[in-house]
Amino acid sequence: MTPHHGHGHGHRHSRWGRLRHVLKPHSHDSADRVDTALETSRQGMRTLGWSFAVLFVTAVAQLAVVLVSGSVALLGDTVHNFADALTAAPLGVAFLLGRRAATRRYTYGLGRAEDLAGVAVVLIIAGSAVIAGWEAVDRLLHPQPVSHLWVVAAAGVIGFLGNEIVARYRIVVGRRIGSAALVADGLHARTDGFTSLAVVLGAGGVALGFPLADPVIGLGITVAILFVLRDAAREVFRRLMDAVDPVVVDLVERTASAVPDVQLVGQVRMRWIGHTLRAELAVTVDAALTVEQAHRIAHDVEHRLVHAVPRLAAATVHTEPASSAADAHQALAHHR
Repeated sequence: MTPHHGHGHGHRHSRWGRLRHVLKPHSHDSADRVDTALETSRQGMRTLGWSFAVLFVTAVAQLAVVLVSGSVALLGDTVHNFADALTAAPLGVAFLLGRRAATRRYTYGLGRAEDLAGVAVVLIIAGSAVIAGWEAVDRLLHPQPVSHLWVVAAAGVIGFLGNEIVARYRIVVGRRIGSAALVADGLHARTDGFTSLAVVLGAGGVALGFPLADPVIGLGITVAILFVLRDAAREVFRRLMDAVDPVVVDLVERTASAVPDVQLVGQVRMRWIGHTLRAELAVTVDAALTVEQAHRIAHDVEHRLVHAVPRLAAATVHTEPASSAADAHQALAHHR
């Protein structure tokens, strides 16, 4: 039976290995990972709270201008900003669920709730596109005057500034804690900021004597929302299907290959669980090694991977004897 290695395994360490862990514990030990997970969750929750407040205040201010001016372009932008604020709710629930410890039923914990939150975000974006598009088409069919154009333009600028503040905050924190959902939501907010600037163009068009400029800009905002929806849906689909950046897989292979006594690195499998990565891989070692020696190599591979690969929380390393691995490769080549 070939040795395996991973966090939380039941294999016995040598006396020196146990003493070394006591004297110099690794930074990726269980307690440290739990503390890190809680801290990243707290950072995510703080980011969501502040960004929700900024977007909600922005949307309320724009709504007041919509009621006074009747601008359908600004209405579309306002609806989208309200939708952006609401995306904080599913993401917040996901961060809270991700704090829960693994159980015998949910052996990997509840980190995948973040993927479900991504689905909710996509549905919210789709709903905002439907509302904005419906209002723009209705205004084209039933034109109405737009008043207080300077106020409408100012509201568009406010929308841009509010979204840009939120975008920078979410993107910076999302990249720091490794949350793809938070980064995507930040990029989404940045795109919304530019749609807010389109409201300013609509107000300018009406001021220059083109009354249909307002609903036309509203339709343009709807199209922009649809592009955001496409990109968000693609990212969520990839996460649900366990997609990982091939560059990260290459890094795992290079890091494992650089470990002394590793002769070959087999297939690498990786997946996101919440905003942390997990990896599984096989490495080929000398067939003459003892189980304890092979285990030590596996532990060294895991140790280096956790420190070299960003957001990698755990790695399960399977060791194979060189002779068996060579036979397997020859049999696979012959079968092909």
